[in-house]
Amino acid sequence: GCTLDGKLYPFGEISRTENCFRCSCSRDAMRCCSLFHTPIGYDKEKCKVVFNRKSCDYDVVLKSDPSKECAVYSRV
Repeated sequence: GCTLDGKLYPFGEISRTENCFRCSCSRDAMRCCSLFHTPIGYDKEKCKVVFNRKSCDYDVVLKSDPSKECAVYSRV
């Protein structure tokens, strides 16, 4: 298998690691892509970015009330 962040994964396709990556594990290498996109277009004065492990994505929420989401205009 392959080791990523101290955890052993089996050879083959891994649909989701503990740290939100999709990987391919072979005898030669382990190749991974992130399952999340980083928000870049939002109101940075009123809002903050919080990583959500359950959804494997970033939530953009109000700094004054994290229970309310902010509008996101673009992600990378």
